[in-house]
Amino acid sequence: MTNFYSTAPVCSPSRAGLLTGRSPNRAGIYDFIPGLKKSDDNRDLVHLQAHEETIPALLKSVGYSTCLVGKWHCSSRFNSDKQPQPNDFGFDYWMATHNNAAPSHQNPNNFVRNGQEVGEIEGFSSQIIITEALEWLDKKQDDNPFFLQVAFHEPHEPIASPEDLVQKYLPFSKNREEAEYFANVENVDLAVGRLIEYLEKKHKDNTLVLFSSDNGPETLMRYQRAKKSYGTPGELKGMKLWTNEAGFRVPGIVSWIGENSFSGTTNAVVSALDFLPTFCELAGAELPKRELDGESFKSLLDNGEFERTKPLIWAFYDAINEQRVAMRSGDWKIMARIESEGKTLPRIHNLYDGNEALVKNAKLVDYALFNLKNDIVESEDLSLKEPEVFDSIKKEFQIQYKGLLDGSHIWLRNDE
Repeated sequence: MTNFYSTAPVCSPSRAGLLTGRSPNRAGIYDFIPGLKKSDDNRDLVHLQAHEETIPALLKSVGYSTCLVGKWHCSSRFNSDKQPQPNDFGFDYWMATHNNAAPSHQNPNNFVRNGQEVGEIEGFSSQIIITEALEWLDKKQDDNPFFLQVAFHEPHEPIASPEDLVQKYLPFSKNREEAEYFANVENVDLAVGRLIEYLEKKHKDNTLVLFSSDNGPETLMRYQRAKKSYGTPGELKGMKLWTNEAGFRVPGIVSWIGENSFSGTTNAVVSALDFLPTFCELAGAELPKRELDGESFKSLLDNGEFERTKPLIWAFYDAINEQRVAMRSGDWKIMARIESEGKTLPRIHNLYDGNEALVKNAKLVDYALFNLKNDIVESEDLSLKEPEVFDSIKKEFQIQYKGLLDGSHIWLRNDE
């Protein structure tokens, strides 16, 4: 899928959007969730709330067994009874970390299995979580269908890679750090290969596999530990944390093992928001009663055709670029800066009662319009050249943003 999007340009909100089929802003997850540390903006309260309906819970309701391995990153209090944990959202079994594998991908010591700390595990994170997933599948006592979420840490920092793979890439790299990054990517590829080989052997009749990413590539040395972040956006503009295309236009690969489904390349506009409604339709599960931002792309799997009826909108208040709100509608993308009292809204990690009025009273200004079909690099602003299209898209954009803002969760200290 060449027009596939994550639900945010950064990890935690992206994962929340994937799990719920709703913009992460509605769940109140606006930025990555740090470890627990009380802050003035109530960021320490942020977590996926118990009322959110998720893919594993919905599939479990129609007889699926469910498992999460890898990265959770949907709560500020990981493995605590003070906030919901993976099992509270429908995962029967889980082995996960709060955020990154620590102290690195090699021999991590921060995994928790079903609420119990595991301690140091020998090996590399990508291979460790695949081994855990395969063991779960092997030990499954029932004949239920299954939902398995494999959330790799790699190639996020702190990067560590098998030495044989590092040596393989040294001749093609600027330095050892870049070779370690390339090796990190291949180690994920090898881990995915182990899973696919297993599924093709033991679950070859009807298994849908989707591969993607939570956001675009990290910027080298954006922070002190990002010294091995050699990912590239290719021709796309921006990087992780941007609302330009490289922030959230990510790989989207589907393989339906055992089914005679559509095969090939599609430029249909698809989002990780669409996973939940698609999986529910395929599994016969009822959709949540709450409004979804995603929609089923079953027709794409059936015959290669899918036309979105809902535009995709992102409001990422901590974006590195100034135009922090963006929307894709058909071939068009519109972006805008947020301004309050003549100044660009400051970068914000979280919406709470202390900044709610500031954000909700701010205005969208400095619009830019791009035709992504013809201009994937977002090089030519067509807002003046295409006035009729611009006026139409702008009106839709304003309506969609207001709806998203009105539905965004505001964190209050007394919610604790």
